[in-house]
Amino acid sequence: MTNSFISRTHLMFCLFVFVFAGRLSADWPQFRGPDGQGHSDHENVPIHWSEENNVAWKSGVPGKGLSSPVIAGNQVWMTSATDEGKSLRAICFDKTSGQLLHNIEVLQTDDPGPRHKINGYASPTPVLDGKHVFVHFGPRGTVCLDTSGRIVWKNTEFKYIAFQGAASSPILHEDLLILTCDGTDNQFLAALDKRTGKTAWQQPRAHLEAAAKKRPIAKMAYSTPLVQSIDGVPQLVSSGADHVAAYDLKTGKEIWWMPYDGFSIVCRPSYGNGLFYVVGSVSQDHFCVYAVRPGKGKLRDDQLVWQRSRGIAHVPSPLLVEKQLFVVDNVGVAACVDALTGKEHWRERLGGNYDASPISVRNRIYFCSRDGRTVILSTGREFETLATNQLDGIFRASPAVADAALFLRSDTHLYRIEERQPSR
Repeated sequence: MTNSFISRTHLMFCLFVFVFAGRLSADWPQFRGPDGQGHSDHENVPIHWSEENNVAWKSGVPGKGLSSPVIAGNQVWMTSATDEGKSLRAICFDKTSGQLLHNIEVLQTDDPGPRHKINGYASPTPVLDGKHVFVHFGPRGTVCLDTSGRIVWKNTEFKYIAFQGAASSPILHEDLLILTCDGTDNQFLAALDKRTGKTAWQQPRAHLEAAAKKRPIAKMAYSTPLVQSIDGVPQLVSSGADHVAAYDLKTGKEIWWMPYDGFSIVCRPSYGNGLFYVVGSVSQDHFCVYAVRPGKGKLRDDQLVWQRSRGIAHVPSPLLVEKQLFVVDNVGVAACVDALTGKEHWRERLGGNYDASPISVRNRIYFCSRDGRTVILSTGREFETLATNQLDGIFRASPAVADAALFLRSDTHLYRIEERQPSR
């Protein structure tokens, strides 16, 4: 075997690894996409569709669930529940054809627990690493599967009361699977070894003095955390009742925190411009976005750069696009805010009610309402509607993007939306 042949083979292998790694980076592996903040740079994602146009496939989803689709390779994964929440399931579709590949009962329980009337039993979004699927059902348990659908491990050791049902999604950092467990009785973060499901660390929440003086319900929260490197050190930033805090990924120890007054936080933090953008409360049912500069210990007053409580929703996370922050409230009023100052550029009524977090695809923003209406706006500082589209059903899951397609989950179906070539 010649050296030149070996060199060519090595080059081809490296090229394969590079292309494969790039392919994975282009997928949608977690809630709010590759960076956890709702951004996609895919080209040719459609802006026009209907039930009759630009639907590559529409597949029925077994069971009921609110988790968003996640995508790696040619698989689209979600969760669902049947038998009134007693059977908890991982489901997988073929990304190209829409064929149902897996419908696996991963957990069974005689007590599905309480839930809010608009929540379900399968709300947290799975997270993928390209080889495994991690599904989470709050205190009912967490399960790892491989992509063939084989269960690798289960963990049901974390006990807390999710008074309104589970909602916080799991996330991955290197070999750690991070869970947020903010119940009415216990509040903590946990990191599992993703290979075994064993606990690497568990960190109790602090700074719940105000919540402790209220009803027990005032300690609960449902936000999904964000990992962001600050000065070369990754931080886990998580919004809870009465405060937001950053944690060391190696140990779980707290790095910094900032107080606010309120609970039942849902929105996922964002990061950009040297600032974290977190949604907390100024009082219950009155939510606020805070732009904060990270530090050590309790943040100083000057590290809160600005805050805004007008038009901030309970459920849809704000969308940061460079120096603009886009928000939509629960009754369909959207706004564009200067991310450096908090000054409002525009505020317009889109109509409808919103649970899904918006996403950006290059220079466009997709706002998906509960009634199946998607409004697409320009990312500019001036309000510009590019398209409005309508599908059947109820849409509460956030959209996903892969290839040049948009994946939307309704209460009954999963759609692949893409430009269809005209027949000749």
